[in-house]
Amino acid sequence: MSVDDHLFIAVDMHADTAQRLVDEEVNLNERLADGHLDAVRMREGELNAQFFAIWVEPQFYGTGGQRAIERADSQIAAVHRLARDNPETWELATTAADIRRIANEGKLAALIGLEGAYAIDERLEMVERYFRMGVRYMSPTWTVSTIWAGSSGDQVGRTRGLDDFGKQVIREMNRLGMMIDVSHVSDRTFWDIIDTSTKPVIATHSGARSIANVSRNLDDEQLRAIANTGGVCSVVFYPAFLEPGWREKKNLVEIEIARLVREAERHTEGSPSQKRMACDRVREREFARRLPPVPVARVVDHIDHIVRLTSVDHVGIGSDFDGIQATPQGLSSVAELPNLAAELKRSGYSETDVGKILGGNVLRVMEDVAQDDAGVEAALK
Repeated sequence: MSVDDHLFIAVDMHADTAQRLVDEEVNLNERLADGHLDAVRMREGELNAQFFAIWVEPQFYGTGGQRAIERADSQIAAVHRLARDNPETWELATTAADIRRIANEGKLAALIGLEGAYAIDERLEMVERYFRMGVRYMSPTWTVSTIWAGSSGDQVGRTRGLDDFGKQVIREMNRLGMMIDVSHVSDRTFWDIIDTSTKPVIATHSGARSIANVSRNLDDEQLRAIANTGGVCSVVFYPAFLEPGWREKKNLVEIEIARLVREAERHTEGSPSQKRMACDRVREREFARRLPPVPVARVVDHIDHIVRLTSVDHVGIGSDFDGIQATPQGLSSVAELPNLAAELKRSGYSETDVGKILGGNVLRVMEDVAQDDAGVEAALK
């Protein structure tokens, strides 16, 4: 992909690789034997910019408090170190202009998003703290609700929207120029965000609920609402959110392999996160053996649906690489991203449209949400 035109800069909105930097101390400059992402495969896949999702697991680190803060901070520090220690390969980016410049210099842009706002510890001033640390999007929840925002992943969250503090968080994100991510939020929280935000809203890794009817996906009305804000829905690569019925089959396989997963946990030393990674490797292996493959074309089906509902200006990609235990056939890692571009072209998308989908739309939203230099300076005073 040429980087002479910003439309052809590829940006992935969501990967969980920061945990690997902390828990496994992997070297992302080398081709890794496992996982989905490293610098070598990014170059092969012509991906210019990666948002590293900073994920705090509530079951291990809580939904607030010092442990949650420390877990988030350690991952952010790891992304900063990646850029600082490898300046010939990586550079930290916080703006669309940064991404364009870094891409044109032949380097990879590392960006930071916060998945689940557990680390803000129900303190409004923490939103600015994380903005200063380079965070440029945040989702209010992961699969566990916070006191102030409902998640799509638990029963209580599905009946809960934003409370007054939650609405303050959204307004503070608007003030700072931090993008609001609605992936994982409940339907009520989604609509409260739409009603509260004055800037474009994004979904960093979701799909179309009308194709795969899971609560993590967005229904047609929600997809239109995101577009009406000027935002983007970035389509996830996880088959459970792409293929109808795949999630139910996966749940049956989970029962079949429960003993193997328990053995992996028991035989793995280290932190709870390291044990979880060992269990996920078992799942990845067994899912590949036992579950039907999902083609790259299914990702395009979700993109097509969003384009038909809105336009080609409101869709992107958010792989969830290194956070999923299965991928579509032909998208086994970031190195195979050109397969998605080729499938889009086979489906009738022009070069310009493919460029928008793979990164141009996200760059536009980043510009629309961000403050100008004077605005940032004023916001941080």
